[in-house]
Amino acid sequence: QGDAGAQLNIGKCYEEGNGVGQDPAEAVSWFRLAVNQGDATAQFKLGRCYDNGNGVGQNSAEAMRLLRLAVDGGHANAQVYLGCIYSHGTGVVQNHAEAVRLF
Repeated sequence: QGDAGAQLNIGKCYEEGNGVGQDPAEAVSWFRLAVNQGDATAQFKLGRCYDNGNGVGQNSAEAMRLLRLAVDGGHANAQVYLGCIYSHGTGVVQNHAEAVRLF
């Protein structure tokens, strides 16, 4: 089964190169394990990876799906990040009303 919090922390280590060599693709693998268990922080982290193409191919639709899951899970940073995406129209149709609602 695995521990989502531990999986998230290992992913962060690979993302930042903390105690291991920095490896964005390995970070994505660990984030995905935690996402599969419903971890909102992992959803946010993996959503950002897809948004930026960090460790995985850039995919705006998958980024939005994951970020929405994180927002629905109560992740405040995901809410602000998604608000910025709507405010700037990055990968989505610019929508200031949605941005304001998220902020």
